[in-house]
Amino acid sequence: MGNWVENEGLSIFVVLVWLGLNVFLFWWYYLVYDVPPKFFYTRVLLGRALALARAPAACLNFNCMLILLPVCRNLLSFLRGSSACCSTRIRRQLDRNLTFHKMVAWMIALHTAIHTIAHLFNVEWSVQARVEEKGTLAAVLSGLGDKPKESYINFYRQTIANPIGGLYVAFTYLAGITGVVITLALILIITSSTKTIRRSYFEVFWYTHHLFVIFFIGLVIHGAGRIVRGQTAESLAEHNPEICYKNFTLWGKSEACPIPQFSGNPPMTWKWVVGPMFLYLCERLVRFWRSQQKVVITKVVIHPFKTIELQMMKKGFKMEVGQYIFVKCPAVSKLEWHPFTLTSAPEEDYFSIHVRIVGDWTEGLFNACGCDKQEFQEAWKLPKIAVDGPFGTASEDVFSYETVMLVGAGIGVTPFASVLKSVWYKYCHDATNLKLKKIYFYWLCRDTHAFEWFADLLQSLEAQMQERNNAEFLSYNIYLTGWDETQATHFAVHHEEEKDVITGLKQKTLYGRPNWENEFKTIAGKHPGSRIGVFLCGPEGLADTLNKQSISNSEADPRGVHFIFNKENF
Repeated sequence: MGNWVENEGLSIFVVLVWLGLNVFLFWWYYLVYDVPPKFFYTRVLLGRALALARAPAACLNFNCMLILLPVCRNLLSFLRGSSACCSTRIRRQLDRNLTFHKMVAWMIALHTAIHTIAHLFNVEWSVQARVEEKGTLAAVLSGLGDKPKESYINFYRQTIANPIGGLYVAFTYLAGITGVVITLALILIITSSTKTIRRSYFEVFWYTHHLFVIFFIGLVIHGAGRIVRGQTAESLAEHNPEICYKNFTLWGKSEACPIPQFSGNPPMTWKWVVGPMFLYLCERLVRFWRSQQKVVITKVVIHPFKTIELQMMKKGFKMEVGQYIFVKCPAVSKLEWHPFTLTSAPEEDYFSIHVRIVGDWTEGLFNACGCDKQEFQEAWKLPKIAVDGPFGTASEDVFSYETVMLVGAGIGVTPFASVLKSVWYKYCHDATNLKLKKIYFYWLCRDTHAFEWFADLLQSLEAQMQERNNAEFLSYNIYLTGWDETQATHFAVHHEEEKDVITGLKQKTLYGRPNWENEFKTIAGKHPGSRIGVFLCGPEGLADTLNKQSISNSEADPRGVHFIFNKENF
């Protein structure tokens, strides 16, 4: 149970608090509009749809306040790096910022749907009340405001019947126009944020996501028209709606029931979102300032399997292991920023990224760096690069454990390149203060060529550990998950050789996928009573598997072995 709390509990706690606040706000504001006499006559016109529109509006304000905070990367990195205000458990929650961002987005979509449907009924009934025959309470209420010294309750002042009347509201009233615009913006943002679109058409995702600017502008001014109206406090003191509604034909003729007066609700959304909007504006200003700082590409290395390495330098750039940066290449796109894990170590005098060529932008970067040409590319011909970051990730905590499992899938090995390089540098100088005592490294890849660019680092680290008589410090297992019969025959022939035929390492390449249950049980048996960090950069399916294994293989006794799961998330 203890490890379940550490791996999942705080996340569940945060989610439950967030859900609880949504439920509370919905119920509270539902009662605010469904019970008090202030909105008695408004309910006569609109029925329960009034409360069903206003309750999700409050939840929308709350969630729109939260939606920008998880993408304030500089703020999160500052909090993550501040040990004074950020414990290990809180840092683990900050690493789930994008997961929370997506959850909030879906909650916004849900409340937008409820709010929109309720207002469709509100508009229909408001229009209907305005044009229906005289003699009913709804007709009398809708007629208020037509004479001097009267204030209206029905925002619809025309006498055009449905469905034209409803369309008139949607496209001529401020609330209608902004409602249509922000709903369309939200639909485009959410539909273009699916995994398929992000991976195959990143540019579509990137550009449509910036419709959030239009969304927030529309959101702030959406309530400026004050179409939701209630009876004023002064009028309530003179006119009790729960009594006077029975004698609506005598309003203004009896001192007990003067004509009721109404006013619109003032806009409230800006009070919820102004703080996060200011923080996000500061975030964008910091990003812009960073993007103007000069970055020099010192070296471009072409690796196998359509991967290039960019080595760069920037004045004042400081990093930690496992961090990532955002990169913009104006020669490819003047607006697009793409995240890449840093593969260099803090001890090196440059910082580097490895870029796999998988889309239009990366193909453009490949060509801009001259990698498509056979001749040597002069340094002055290399494109200008803008860099934002670095930003913190879960991998920063690797050196907080004595024992760690590092699991990389495909290009997902990049954050661990930084970790292993840093370990190598520490051993080259002085590793006596290094808390980390044992690394279990797993790399899963489909193609043999993908191993080549990373094998050199493993060979160097392997040799370094042997020189220091600490060969047991690093245990690595490389798995080839895709091969054909010809390759299998070739590997079998050379299996008895001292070094692996693919990587050149002493540790032989394995075929298929790891039996994670056996791996976890073996490691747990070797390190009783330890807290073992499990770090993954890979697909969601593998993340689910490792998270479940981390929980199931941890002991209930606080003094027993505990696996703490961490995943790269950017």
